[in-house]
Amino acid sequence: MDKSWMHSDRRSKAYEFGVEAFLNFAVENLLTTTHIRCPCVKCVNLKLFGVGIIRDHLYFNGIDQSYKNWTFHGEPWEATTNASRNVEEDDGHSRYSFVSEEIDMDDNDFGDFGSDPYEFANVIGDGDQPVYPGCRKYTKLSALVKLYNLKAKHGMSDVCFTELLILQGDLLPEGNTIPTSMYEAKKTLCALGLSYEKMHACPNDCILYRKEYEDSTNCPTCGISRWKQGKDSILKEGVPAKVVWYFPPIPRFKRMFQSHETAKSLTWHAARKSIDGQMSHPADSPSWKLLDDKWPEFGNEPRNLRLALSSDGFNPHSSLSSRYSCWPVILVTYNLPPWLCMKRKFMMLTLLISGPKQPGNDIDVYLEPLIDDLKSLWVGIRGVYDAHNGEYFTLRAALMWTINDFPAYGNLSGCVVKGYKACPICGDDTPSHRLKNGHKICYIGHRKWLPINHPYRRQRAAFNGKPEYGIPPEPLTGEEVLHMVENGDRVCWKKKSIFFDLEYWKYLPVRHALDVMHIEKNVCDSIIGTLLEIPGKNKDGIAARLDLLNMGVKTDLQPQYGERRTRLPPGPWNLSRAEKREVCNSFYGMKVPEGYSSNIKNLVSLQDSRLLGLKSHDCHTLMQQLLPVAIRSVLEKPARYMKVL
Repeated sequence: MDKSWMHSDRRSKAYEFGVEAFLNFAVENLLTTTHIRCPCVKCVNLKLFGVGIIRDHLYFNGIDQSYKNWTFHGEPWEATTNASRNVEEDDGHSRYSFVSEEIDMDDNDFGDFGSDPYEFANVIGDGDQPVYPGCRKYTKLSALVKLYNLKAKHGMSDVCFTELLILQGDLLPEGNTIPTSMYEAKKTLCALGLSYEKMHACPNDCILYRKEYEDSTNCPTCGISRWKQGKDSILKEGVPAKVVWYFPPIPRFKRMFQSHETAKSLTWHAARKSIDGQMSHPADSPSWKLLDDKWPEFGNEPRNLRLALSSDGFNPHSSLSSRYSCWPVILVTYNLPPWLCMKRKFMMLTLLISGPKQPGNDIDVYLEPLIDDLKSLWVGIRGVYDAHNGEYFTLRAALMWTINDFPAYGNLSGCVVKGYKACPICGDDTPSHRLKNGHKICYIGHRKWLPINHPYRRQRAAFNGKPEYGIPPEPLTGEEVLHMVENGDRVCWKKKSIFFDLEYWKYLPVRHALDVMHIEKNVCDSIIGTLLEIPGKNKDGIAARLDLLNMGVKTDLQPQYGERRTRLPPGPWNLSRAEKREVCNSFYGMKVPEGYSSNIKNLVSLQDSRLLGLKSHDCHTLMQQLLPVAIRSVLEKPARYMKVL
């Protein structure tokens, strides 16, 4: 095809005819008019648009004249000298191993050679080019990756990183190849397979502007504009009001199998055997075995992936902007050995949902593209190359469960997690009780899950004044839950979860798992706050004592009202000032092995008799081992056992 028009004046007829010929060529080869890479000088094939927007970009910005081989638009790739060379390996490690070391990528995360060879050819070229003439230690690519790693580690802004690049260029000898801006650095690093899709979303979390809503300018549900509104109440056309970042997992799964070592590790589960009969790996779980038994064609292929999804919200700006919420959605691959599956480089970020408020129950809207990919993975992705076995195969994958805290569990599953029917197991029979003075709902039927002969079942005064002889209910199956939500039984369910769109989801025995560490931290904070009477975290107060009185429990601890103040009689859990100091001194003097937990000494404030800055793992070690040691000499045995157990 004639490409001379790329160098013509954009006002000429030759350029106009060339643009139309290029667009027709792209549509004929890609069989789509809405998801085509834009080759203008600003987008440089990194963004996907419809034909109309690409036409405007080519006229306003001009085409990237270095894009000589139209590989992104269906033209066969002509191997260049650099790209055709074999990548040298030393002891099984790629000569680009510095990339994986710096940004936690596996050996073949540099890109999909078959789908994006043009980009990979540029990577090879940058990997061969020294950072300045005569330099033997660093190439352009290795230096840029190390600098970008510093940016991510220390939270540099784009402006700061650009100024750092300019300074580096001035410090190095003339002829150096350091990029002079963040934009140029991104163009180089995108070839490593770090690209993403930016999807416009309705500010009210109604829809994503994709598929049939690709070209819409207003939300069909609430009618609000797609574009951002400025301070002068004028719409900024072309500037989206809300954006979601999507990182497709399928190309990354393909690249995992292109690494010889990683492809071998992905079948580790098939060779292992449970020796003691205990569940030491998800391969021993009922969900894994159900997938193998119900779909034998899926279970017989050890390379098929079993995944878990985790999501939670946090404020990236700490206390500087309390209204901002960011929700990452991460996939974990359970085919890997336990010492690898939770490594940073194998935890895949797939979605990044950010905005002034959390998505809540509308998180299903943002999960749509991920669910579409999971459906495709369940059907099968053909032509995936396995470097370990040296063959092509059809890759399939199944999502086994989600991992989250209790509020996020309600958003993902659609289950009610607050109110009188908040127990996902008990449902309508949740034993709840509203505290008149505390203005909260408590759930007092938890003893039914203890063994039938457990002594706590017979204790009255320590709980609600009644013994417990009930038996725990059976959890609902996925089919029962689906039947309830489809037939309008919304007492305990707020919505039908989008995960039920997956063919196998309703058959899984465990669909959602709670993050124990997160829950354990909340419990630990409450116990420590009550023991040391930390303001804002102490659960023992006038309202709590009055609620105990109303329930007929521990009536001897009711508040004593005087003329000037109300006095709370000391309970078995209350400590004197000297005892609090003794507990804090115990923590202050504890020494643990390196890596066991944080330095406990740094978490103790002897002046205030409190613990500060506890992380989730610190709370875990406190609850399991350190707290029983610290309170052994200051609490009576009944209270001590109640707190520990």
